[in-house]
Formats: sequence, C-alpha cells, structure tokens
Amino acid sequence: MKKTFTPGRLMLILSCATLPLAVVAADATLDAKVQLGRVLFFDTSLSEPAGQSCATCHAPGAAFTDPDTARPTSKGVHPERFGNRNTPSAMYMAFSPKFHFDPEEKHYVGGQFWDGRSATLEDQAKEPFLNPVEMANPSKRAVVEKVRRAAYADQFDAVFGKGALVSVNRAFDHIAAAIAAFERTPEFQPFASRYDAWLAGKGQLSEQELRGLQLYEDEKKGNCAACHPSQRGPKGEPPLFTDFTYDNLGVPRNPENPFYGQDKKFNPQGAKFVDRGLGGFVKQRAEDGKFKVPTLRNIAKTAPYMHNGYFKTLRGTVAFYNDRDIRPACKGDVSEADALAQGCWPKPEISRNLNTDEMGKLGLSEQEIDDIVAFMLTLNDE
Repeated sequence: MKKTFTPGRLMLILSCATLPLAVVAADATLDAKVQLGRVLFFDTSLSEPAGQSCATCHAPGAAFTDPDTARPTSKGVHPERFGNRNTPSAMYMAFSPKFHFDPEEKHYVGGQFWDGRSATLEDQAKEPFLNPVEMANPSKRAVVEKVRRAAYADQFDAVFGKGALVSVNRAFDHIAAAIAAFERTPEFQPFASRYDAWLAGKGQLSEQELRGLQLYEDEKKGNCAACHPSQRGPKGEPPLFTDFTYDNLGVPRNPENPFYGQDKKFNPQGAKFVDRGLGGFVKQRAEDGKFKVPTLRNIAKTAPYMHNGYFKTLRGTVAFYNDRDIRPACKGDVSEADALAQGCWPKPEISRNLNTDEMGKLGLSEQEIDDIVAFMLTLNDE
C-alpha cells in the first residue's frame, strides 16, 4: 500500500513516541538513573568474557552505531562470532512507539531492532547481554552477578530502592531500565543538524541542498518523505525522518556477510540462510522480507546501509531506490560496487511483498540523485 505523508499520521507517530520522554522527565530519580545507565552502557566487564559493552557496537562518535565499518555486521565478544544484521543506530530510537499492529493502516509499527522483536527500549537493552554472538552471557544471573561485584553496585539501591539487586529478575529489569533512561536523554536525540537550524530559521541550505529537499518531498519524484517524514509536526515537533513502519525494499543478499560462514551452532543454514525480517518475528509469510524503516538522521555517519549492510555508499543506496526495477538482474550475488560497475542489481533476497509503489523506477537523473544525497548530508547532528 502506498504511504503518504500527512500531518495527522505524523501526529500519531509523535504522540506515541514522546510518551517515554514524558515519563522519564517526571521521574525524580532521573539524574541518578541516567548516570547509572551511562556507566552500564560503557562497562566492558558485562560480557562473557569481558571486553565488550553496549558502546562497542553503539559508539557515540559513530552516531551510536558500530564504528568498525570494515564488515557489514558486528563482531561479538568472541572474535569469530558475527551477527547476521548491520547494527542500527540507537539515536532517536526512544521515539519509536511500542511494537504493535495498526488495524487502520493494516501494518506493523514501532518496536526495536530491524524486525521489531523488542517492544520497548527496556526490552531491547536486555537482549545483547544474552545473545551468544554478541555479549554472550549464559544467563541473566551471570549478568547480575557481574553488576553486584561492580564498583557502582550500591547505586542501584539509591535509584531503585533497598535490595534492588537481590532478585535476579528484578535486578535484570533495573539494569535494562537504567540503560533505557540513558538512551532517552538528549545525547541520543539532540536535533542539532543543519537542517534543524534551517527549519528554525537559524541556518541556510545551499541551492543544491534545497533542490534535494524538494525532490525528497515530491511525491512524483523521490517521495522519500512518505516513509521518512521531513516536516515539523502539528505542534512544532522536529521531524524524526522515519515513520517506524516496515518495508521490503528488495535488498539483495550481501555476499560479504560473515554470518554465512558462522559456526553451524549459531547458523545451521550456513550460506543458505535467508533473513525473513519482520516475517520471522511475527511468524507470518505475508511479512517476510520487511525491515524497520530507519531514521535518516546522521545517515552519513552510519554506513553501511540496510539490514545486512549491503550498501556501502549513500549514493549507491539512492541509485538503487531510483532504478531497482529498471536495471537487468546481475548474475549471482555481487557487491554494490560490482553491481554499479556492471549496470545491474542482484535479485532481492526475498521477492514477495516487494515495495513497488514508492521505489524502483523513480526516473531521477544523475544530478537529481546527487541533489537528494546532498540534502541528506544536512541531517548530521553537528
């Protein structure tokens, strides 16, 4: 179904999205909880073995995504283990509404991760600790025991009440709550891009950037704003550049994905692995191949792109949106660079549910592609 950008639709997104921030703002222990969450976020002793923290794959200097761009997916604390997906930025994810199905629009919205499998930030914060290809702890108890031995352990009683770490389940919930509180701070959503300054009348965009913005919003051209809203909300809310929905863009398999060579214990299918995305989580074939629409804020800092890191360049990504359905199919799985050199695109990893309404044959010229890219470069938080 073709999505259109309307103020009412954005207001619905923002009304769901701003609630977590309002809740945190009313929390009398905000400062202490945030500081505790910050310590936990950067603590490399909480993996098994020690050596990896949340910040290892969500580094501030890389817009809270993986600073190691040499591979399309992130390395776990065990150097031979890799995830199957590109690390998404944690920035602005506090605005993602709780994962749910919208009966009016007839699609899924919100949640965390590329497939929405964690409904909230708190749920998401728990998963990397226990993921065997990430921080690799064997159990909640193992994580809690490490926190109990940490120099900051007594802060839990101050923030959550006496005996906060006594019960393993409650302690694990407190750990996740503190990390989520940190992720809801302005450090993760500063709204400090040149585009924000321009919207506020305090900055300027170049002629090319303005052309790019016009193409970006034009429903008969780029139509990017259909999924990545670019205008303020009805109450002046800054745009989030995502509607938190799910789409199958026809992204090809990434032949450079190290997950295909993963030990069979973690990837029994080997090179035959197919990432079903949202469909795998909700157990519905009708949702196969769909992944969460990411924010375009800080897009220049968050390469590689797409759920499997197939695209290494922003321009190549826009070119794919432009002529995915026009170029001939490549022979086999080839990289973005080879596809561009050969004038082809590899077939989608999953062809059903393909979005053909909003992309694939946009008719953009080479200059128009450059203009859209130039505009997106204004979305970096300065």
